[in-house]
Amino acid sequence: VSTQSTWERQRIMNAPPSGVTKEKLAKLAESVRTGGKGSVRRKRKAQHKTTAADDKKLQGSLKKLGVSPIGDIEEVNLIMKNGTVTHFANPKVQASIPSNIYVVSGHSETKKFEEILPQIYNQLGTENLDQLKMLAQKLGTEVQAKKDEEIPETGDFDA
Repeated sequence: VSTQSTWERQRIMNAPPSGVTKEKLAKLAESVRTGGKGSVRRKRKAQHKTTAADDKKLQGSLKKLGVSPIGDIEEVNLIMKNGTVTHFANPKVQASIPSNIYVVSGHSETKKFEEILPQIYNQLGTENLDQLKMLAQKLGTEVQAKKDEEIPETGDFDA
């Protein structure tokens, strides 16, 4: 039978370990505080989900759709109606031809149609004819504007 009272046992159990001062305890308490004064302390830092879990979910969904990888594709260019091109170099391409689903993944760059035109000229089809006409018209007006600026004004030679 112990001679200590309940209050004394409680005080001893809640006492800090030996060698720890109030300053050290205050410093430790501040390091785990998530907000300002009066906010809840947390015991450990929360670990965030990695993107690997998201990638696994995506791959599982794609597998359900029945896509299969297509190899040996060096580049993919997605030409938008607003005049930009999304360019993928060495992408990972997967497709399900019966359900008309194509998945292109990898590093992409968004460029203007004019910048990438020399590289993709042989890939263009009739659906891009309107964009080529607009580009030619735009370049024609720019060339005409430059010619008008370059012609110097001359004086009257009769006098």
